[in-house]
Amino acid sequence: MSTSDPSETKRLVASNSVSSNTSSLHKFSIGHILLDMGKITPIEAEHVLRLQKESGLRFGDAALKLGLITEADIQLVLAQQFDYPYLLPGQGNHPPELVVAYQPFGAQVEVFRAVRSQLMLRWFTSGRKALAIVSYNSGDGVSLFAANLAVVFSQLGERTLLIDANLRCPQQHEIFNLRSKQGLSDVLADRANIFEVISKIESFVDLSVLPAGTTPPNPLELLNRNSFDELNDQLANQFDVILYDTLAFSSGVDALAIAARTSGVLIVAHKNNTRLSDINTMSEQLKYSGSEVVGSVLIDF
Repeated sequence: MSTSDPSETKRLVASNSVSSNTSSLHKFSIGHILLDMGKITPIEAEHVLRLQKESGLRFGDAALKLGLITEADIQLVLAQQFDYPYLLPGQGNHPPELVVAYQPFGAQVEVFRAVRSQLMLRWFTSGRKALAIVSYNSGDGVSLFAANLAVVFSQLGERTLLIDANLRCPQQHEIFNLRSKQGLSDVLADRANIFEVISKIESFVDLSVLPAGTTPPNPLELLNRNSFDELNDQLANQFDVILYDTLAFSSGVDALAIAARTSGVLIVAHKNNTRLSDINTMSEQLKYSGSEVVGSVLIDF
């Protein structure tokens, strides 16, 4: 008959007790998520459960009272529970201007949600799925605006595709850290398959990005090809919302070619960079091309 160290037995009993109690945490409960995220240890979870039982507090409130987590941790867990993931500073290596990813509860993000709501009511109905986002000047911030808007659409549960159709000065591959060298230009030139160059952005729910791809010598000609229409039809069968980031109007008429195919346009103006006369000129040309100007947004970031 073998003998065992009493202190070792005591540790085993304690370990089993913690395992038994923490295993009672539901998979989608705050406690379980905090454990999975490494915010608390099993031993700390045991302390929280004990306080929770004694005081009748919710798990998160008990953990806060013990000083084990912060209010920011609670917000992060709630986002996980309700399928509304966002990133902590430093995660994802995206620019801080992607505010819907890093500051989901800020006032600025409410603007994007308001724009999303208006577009859902006024445009993304009756089978319409594509929208071009245009600006007049290259410094108007349209690419970051399009990126933020795409994220909030995906957070709504819409299968969202952001297409970088700015074939001259693309930015979306940098915003979302995409390594693929191929993209829209390669697809339009028959050098790549569309579904092989679309990147699923794992940090967000239902968000995919099609980068601009190889910089072509003939961007406007590519965008005017009939294959672009076929591409739109293919994508409409796979996604609920398709947003096109476009070249600034003052740099070329590429946006007109895209707008003619999406039929709908959202104009982005910068508070300190865009003149009203330029917006009026651009709006007239867009309407002349057969596109509907769904609305305009004034931004200041």
